[in-house]
Amino acid sequence: MYKETLRQVWAEIDMSAFDHNVKQIKAQMQCPKMIGVIKANAYGHGATECAKVLQYNGVDSFAVATLEEAINLREDGIEGNIVILGLTPKECVDTVIEYDLIPGVMHYDYVKALSDEVVAEGAEPARVLFGLDTGMGRVGFRVFTEEEREYAVEQYKKFSELPGINIAGVITHFSTADEEQREYTGMQIENYNAFMKKLNAAGFNPKKICANSASIMVYPEIHFDACRPGIILYGLAPSGYLKGKVLDLKPVMTVKAEIVNLKTVPSGTSVSYGRKFTSTAPETKIATIGLGYADGYSRLNSGKISVLVGGKKCPVVGNICMDQCMVDVSAVPDVKLGDEVVIMGKQGGEEISADDLAAINGTINYEITCCFDLRIPKVYVNYPEGMCK
Repeated sequence: MYKETLRQVWAEIDMSAFDHNVKQIKAQMQCPKMIGVIKANAYGHGATECAKVLQYNGVDSFAVATLEEAINLREDGIEGNIVILGLTPKECVDTVIEYDLIPGVMHYDYVKALSDEVVAEGAEPARVLFGLDTGMGRVGFRVFTEEEREYAVEQYKKFSELPGINIAGVITHFSTADEEQREYTGMQIENYNAFMKKLNAAGFNPKKICANSASIMVYPEIHFDACRPGIILYGLAPSGYLKGKVLDLKPVMTVKAEIVNLKTVPSGTSVSYGRKFTSTAPETKIATIGLGYADGYSRLNSGKISVLVGGKKCPVVGNICMDQCMVDVSAVPDVKLGDEVVIMGKQGGEEISADDLAAINGTINYEITCCFDLRIPKVYVNYPEGMCK
C-alpha cells in the first residue's frame, strides 16, 4: 500500500512507459508537430503529469475536451498551446481569452462573441480551429458535396474576417481509421482534401490537423502539419486490428489493491448481494478487496472476471459491490492479509489487460482506463531519468 493514497487500492502510472510511448509515436510521425490528447484526465492517467512528460519530450501542444479541463491544466502551471476539442459555451468566451485557449469552432454566433470580447478587452487575437465533418457525423461543417464545401468555405471566410480571430488550423476526425477496411476513411480523406483545395483556391492556407492515433499508425499520407495521438500515448492500441502493429507500446496504468479481509468458509456459504455465488468446496478462501463499481470496476464483471494474486488468476465471486468485491483465493495456499492484488496489469507470468476487461464489459479499452479515474488514487512511478517532476 502507498500510504499517501489513503486507500488500499491505487493505480500505478508508469511515467517511463508513457515516455517510451511518446518517443515511439514521434518516430512514427511524418509531421513536425504533436498535439498530445490528454482529455478525460489523460484517459484516466492524470492530465497534468502526462503533460509534463510530453513537455519533457519537446511537445508544447495539448488537446482536451472541455473548458474545465483546459483551465485545470493552466492552473497546474502547464504552458503552451491548449486546444479544446469539444464545443465551448459562448457565455465563457472571456475565460477562453483569459487562459489563452484554442477552441474548436463550428458556429458563427460563438466566433462573433469571441471576436467581440477580444475587441472589448483589447486582447491578442484569439486562435481557433475550424471543424469539419468529413464522415464522423458528430460536429463540424459537412463537406460531402460541392455545395456543402462552398458553404463551409463561405463560413471560414466569415469567421476569418471577424476582428481578433486567427484561424490556426482545420481539423476533422476519422471514424474508422482503426479498422482493416480502408474505403470509408479514404472517403473522409477525399472530403477533407477537396475542401482544403477549395479553401486554398479562395486564398486561405491554414494548418491541416487530421491524424488521430490510428491514422498515425497506418495513414502517413494524412499526418500533414500536426498529429494528435490519444490512446496510443497510454500504451493501448486503438482497436484489436491494430494491436501489436507498427508501434511497440507499453501500457502505462496498472491497478492494484491489497487484501483487506480474508476468511475460510465452509460449503454452502453465499457471497455478496443476491447470493449469486455459493461455495461448493469443503473449504473456500474468500478475500475481500476495497474496490467496487463506484471505482469503475463494473458490476457487469460479476462472475466473469479474475484478478491476480500470488501470480495466479483468481475469480471474483458474487456480485461486485459499490466499494468492495470478493475473490476466491483458494488456489493461493500461502495467501495472507495485506497481499497485493492486481486488477489490471501484470503479476508473475500472468496479465489482465485493459483489453481483457473491455471484452468482458462489451466495450473498449478507452472506457476501462477512463472509468478507473473515478476515485482511485494515482501513484506516479518511474519518471524518465533526468526529468524534473
